[in-house]
Amino acid sequence: MTAALLLLADGRFPAGGHAHSGGAEAAVKSGRVHDHVSMAAFLTGRLHTTGLTAAALAAAAALDPDAGALDAVDQAAEARTPSPAQRAASRRLGRQLLRAARATWPHPLLDGLKDRHPGGAHQPVVLGATAHAAGLTPADAAAVAAYESVNGPATACVRLLGLDPYLVTAQLARLAPALDDVTARAVAAARSGELPAASAPLLDVYAEQHSSWKVRLFAS
Repeated sequence: MTAALLLLADGRFPAGGHAHSGGAEAAVKSGRVHDHVSMAAFLTGRLHTTGLTAAALAAAAALDPDAGALDAVDQAAEARTPSPAQRAASRRLGRQLLRAARATWPHPLLDGLKDRHPGGAHQPVVLGATAHAAGLTPADAAAVAAYESVNGPATACVRLLGLDPYLVTAQLARLAPALDDVTARAVAAARSGELPAASAPLLDVYAEQHSSWKVRLFAS
């Protein structure tokens, strides 16, 4: 199912991720991210905290797509998202991903998720359910979640700072071993039932600050 995996991970898949910076816009405004080096540090930190947590949630959702299990994973996602702004963004992204997924891979599992969560389930939960509907594995779901945790912010940094896209892509390539490691850890955690709660408090602060801005380039 390599083609399905590539399609789901493609930034052009109409799931709304292009409108979100994953905290990068606020980090740029604060001055913490201002060049390729600081961007690399930001991406690395994001991958090993919120990226790991999202990857494990996605793997858990793909591992056991029963309605009750999915709702339990959604509750776990809610508990691991302390920022109201991030919760809203996650559910909005989940709603957008579910719309695209139902059009691409029609499946009763996705229909049921929509019916039970009309306001949107958390994005990693929808990602895991989508992976199952597309015939992908929990590891595939975790890999996409881990990749999204750094690719979206990296792309945002190109737009926000005018960074060289070739150098930004090279940095993402250097993160490949860490992405594989996070994916493996996420799948192991999902299979053990001990989901991680790795957090990045500054991202929570950034999310709340960003949500109050009257002028911004990204939705989050």
